[in-house]
Amino acid sequence: MRKINIIYAIFTLLLVVSCKPKDKEKKETIKINQPNIVLFLVDDMGWQDTSVPFWNKRTPFNDLYQTPNMERLANEGMKFTQAYATAVCSPTRISLMTGMNAAKHQVTNWTLNKDAIQPMESNHKTLSFPNWNVNGMSPVAGDKNAVYATPLPQVLNDAGYYTIHSGKAHLGAIGTPGENPLNLGFDVNIAGHAAGAPASYYGLDNFGNGKKGQEKWAVPGLEQYHGKDIFLTEAITIEAIKAVDTAVQKQQPFFLYMSHYAIHSPIMGDDRFVQKYYEKGIDSTEAKYASMIEGMDKSLGDIMDFLEEKNIVDNTIILFMSDNGGLSALARGGKPNTHNKPLNSGKGSAYEGGIREPMLVKWPGKVKEKSVTDDYVIIEDFYPTILEMAGIQNPKTVQEVDGQSFIPILREEKTNTNERPLFWHYPNEWGVSGPGIGASSAVRLGDWKLIYFYKNQKLELFNITEDIGELKNLVEINPEKAKALAIILTDYLKEVKAQIPANKKNGKQIPYPAEVLN
Repeated sequence: MRKINIIYAIFTLLLVVSCKPKDKEKKETIKINQPNIVLFLVDDMGWQDTSVPFWNKRTPFNDLYQTPNMERLANEGMKFTQAYATAVCSPTRISLMTGMNAAKHQVTNWTLNKDAIQPMESNHKTLSFPNWNVNGMSPVAGDKNAVYATPLPQVLNDAGYYTIHSGKAHLGAIGTPGENPLNLGFDVNIAGHAAGAPASYYGLDNFGNGKKGQEKWAVPGLEQYHGKDIFLTEAITIEAIKAVDTAVQKQQPFFLYMSHYAIHSPIMGDDRFVQKYYEKGIDSTEAKYASMIEGMDKSLGDIMDFLEEKNIVDNTIILFMSDNGGLSALARGGKPNTHNKPLNSGKGSAYEGGIREPMLVKWPGKVKEKSVTDDYVIIEDFYPTILEMAGIQNPKTVQEVDGQSFIPILREEKTNTNERPLFWHYPNEWGVSGPGIGASSAVRLGDWKLIYFYKNQKLELFNITEDIGELKNLVEINPEKAKALAIILTDYLKEVKAQIPANKKNGKQIPYPAEVLN
């Protein structure tokens, strides 16, 4: 009997040993077959801050800025002419990481200090603002003033992806779990923290570290570049490529969230590119701005070159997007609120200049080269799209995902995308004045867009296809359309329990859009 047991044990051991290599091989095959994903997000980049035209014709801005690698990406993939984010950064980033619309996740303004609304909100003369989720997002249930959600990188990480964050995070307030990308499913965090802008782009300035009064804004974790003549955009790109190389060596699929601080203020010239813009004779601030754009574009090119060098370009998806419209109301050279024309206004505005973005997608073997779509998409659509690209079916999330996958658009299938309403909700105060800037809600359905401004309870209706600059308010000319959209917008705000500002004098909630038409 003992002899039989020994023989059985030996047989079992041989069986286990012989199976192990096959199991390992199968696991590696699964990893290799999963596509690598690069999500390249630029901060404050306007729809025309590129040499790639996203309209039916080129504009003077397209001829000013030089982005050869964006041109390269457009030639290798699909260009989206009507891609939307929110008007300021944190709401977009939370929508990206949760798949939720801002009206629902209620991180409706930019975050920084824990449990504190912005001074421009508390000091507003006529409006009282809601207690929005000032602490950003959290992977932990019950965190005060934060939206509890399953982060996009966490789902990818659970599915076997090596997840890399490089650059700006701005997902949670100081001292909260969401402040650190490592708490949100990232394996690597390069230079990401609570602040939404750098104290300095210059390594010679130590990226703001050591400067009194700049502690909140100083970029963390890049000590090896302190005192060196290097631009922040370059430094975080170098570190991102190193992290990607780690994944390549491990034969593990990777998700790179290349989230640039550029081209957010402070506007600081990138010495590698700025001189040629000075020589064009343009405003010096605008020359610096243009150099920051080109530095960002070089980062894109460096990543694309690396993918080719490592022979993984055919199994890597690249998505390019901006987090809000181009900065124009302040800090720029020239006349404010003109830097995105023909689009009206810029960052912080409910007009197209504040929410329409440059967007590109390359998916080798899936997306036709040099293709263009006029179908519209919005930032929360990235969440389900990326998960579908990764082959993750029916992911378990604690939040309801609002976004819709735009893979049918990428495949050039017939869709009814433009028949669904898109919603924006900003019950806040940015603190800067300009066209369309202030507390507002908006809806777009097909060619039509309705904006409701809470301060004066004014409705504005535009046909975006015919009037891209939103210069002609059609509320009085087409009251039926205005009413129909106002009802759609009101019903949505009520359905998701969107927070609404109140009148500061009497404490009463400002009426819903449909109510001002009664």
